[in-house]
Amino acid sequence: MPKHVKIPQDRIGVLIGDGGETMRRIESAAEVRLDIDSENGAVAVEQVGDPVLGMQAADIVRAIGRGFTPDAALSLLDDEMRMFETIDISRAARNDNDLRRKKGRLIGENGRTRELMEDLTGAEVVIYGSTMGIIGDPKEVDVVRSAAEMLLDGAPHGAVYSFLERKRTEELKHRGMEFHERPGGESGT
Repeated sequence: MPKHVKIPQDRIGVLIGDGGETMRRIESAAEVRLDIDSENGAVAVEQVGDPVLGMQAADIVRAIGRGFTPDAALSLLDDEMRMFETIDISRAARNDNDLRRKKGRLIGENGRTRELMEDLTGAEVVIYGSTMGIIGDPKEVDVVRSAAEMLLDGAPHGAVYSFLERKRTEELKHRGMEFHERPGGESGT
């Protein structure tokens, strides 16, 4: 029984890719068959191979639909711990002006807030339409979700940046690394 996913019309071309290349990559990597209706954005995802890989295919399609690159979306197959989550920004907004303001808070000046969320957590973050998409491991997704909720609730950016830095330091200590040390023992200075 195929799963059905609907994506925005302007993301269909990205899902299909040049000459169908992206669609074929997804079908091959996730062992599924995609039936894409380019008129309305409906995508049927039918499992044809490994059911574990096939379960991720719908999230890969959703992630591309929410603004992620195909490579970022396909990274969901790299590790069984990677996950995709969306936050509906419009649920926190009172009207269209408030939605624009809240999206601006999440993006930050010149994209700085979104970049810091990525840099300090390791997750990938995309703001598209009225949603924020996150791809990462469960801890990374949880930290980004918490930071986003803080911003949507009106917390100052500085407080959110401090929260992100504190979570990053905790994660590095949890992994047994010093703050200025990178994986592999290279110094970050």
